[in-house]
Amino acid sequence: MKRFVVIGLGNFGASVAEALYAEGNEVLAIDLDERAVDRIAPHVTRAVVCDGRDLETLERLGVREVDVGIISTGDDITASVLSTLVLRDLGVGEIYVKVISRDHARVMNRLGVTETIFPERESALNLASRLSGRALLNYFRIGTGFGIQEMAVPDEWEGKTLRQLELRQRYGLSVVAVRDVLSDQIHIPPDPDVPLRDTDTLFVAGKEEDLERVARLK
Repeated sequence: MKRFVVIGLGNFGASVAEALYAEGNEVLAIDLDERAVDRIAPHVTRAVVCDGRDLETLERLGVREVDVGIISTGDDITASVLSTLVLRDLGVGEIYVKVISRDHARVMNRLGVTETIFPERESALNLASRLSGRALLNYFRIGTGFGIQEMAVPDEWEGKTLRQLELRQRYGLSVVAVRDVLSDQIHIPPDPDVPLRDTDTLFVAGKEEDLERVARLK
């Protein structure tokens, strides 16, 4: 069991807090909005109305003992910066921050946070890819500039093996899993000598720009 503090209980923060608690973790949820705190209270270990930028208050709440901090303060970039600094001062080892723009992400990365999360952008990329008829099915960000995407097998790859395709050499990408859609079986790691079928999907990991290149393939 890990100990988490979630600062900011909008849709994203509340959803993360509830999911972490449902997984058996200890979750302290914090927001200035009393109504948001009341809504989340039955679904976390403890919910408190307070300012996530106040070091003394967070220390009294035991934040120095948590393993991971998650900051989701909406459009208030200053609040996310100050909350991050407070968590740093309290010795929180991992800090994840929801950001609202590339500039926001740059600022938070300069502060050395573990990861920035831009859910609106990632959702938009997924939707745009589906509407454009491209091969991308799902995208999962795993760090600044890196991700894993699930994609259909492009026509030109059908019948070929991963060894023949040489995706690492050609695109700088690694296929970490192959899913058979018909049986819903996932092969991790995939067999590099089994020909790909049109009923397979690929989980491909690499840099965002390289993933973007293969997502354009039909």
